[in-house]
Amino acid sequence: MTVVDLYQQLIIEHSKRPHGEGLRSPFGAEAHHVNPTCGDEITLRVAVAGETVGDVSYDAVGCSISRASASVLHDLVVGRPVGEVAVVREAVQAMLTSRGADPGDEDVLGDAVALAGVARYPARVKCALLSWSALADALLRAPGPA
Repeated sequence: MTVVDLYQQLIIEHSKRPHGEGLRSPFGAEAHHVNPTCGDEITLRVAVAGETVGDVSYDAVGCSISRASASVLHDLVVGRPVGEVAVVREAVQAMLTSRGADPGDEDVLGDAVALAGVARYPARVKCALLSWSALADALLRAPGPA
């Protein structure tokens, strides 16, 4: 099995059995984003405890790339400091908007590196970035440390 096959399998698995799916309470902020190009939608909730992302939950309707990206997002950000989450989000965005020129740093991207192939398909980039944009929006709305 090649690395490409492994990445494709990872996307399929996250799409079929998404991690973190289902809106949960309590949460500090919620964001709803829509990709008007294809109709993908996500409502994402974030709970921040101190400086750490305590939980991310979501309800996503869309293609396998959009749903897999949200699932990978959940795995990568829950339990991490908000500052680290921003670094990961920026790395994902850079990788996906590079048109394949930036494969990204696997140490930073974790399983999100499986989405690198999406960068070669500009029409699908918004699908993969939808949940990450909603996360950025929700984190801006979330109450800060007391």
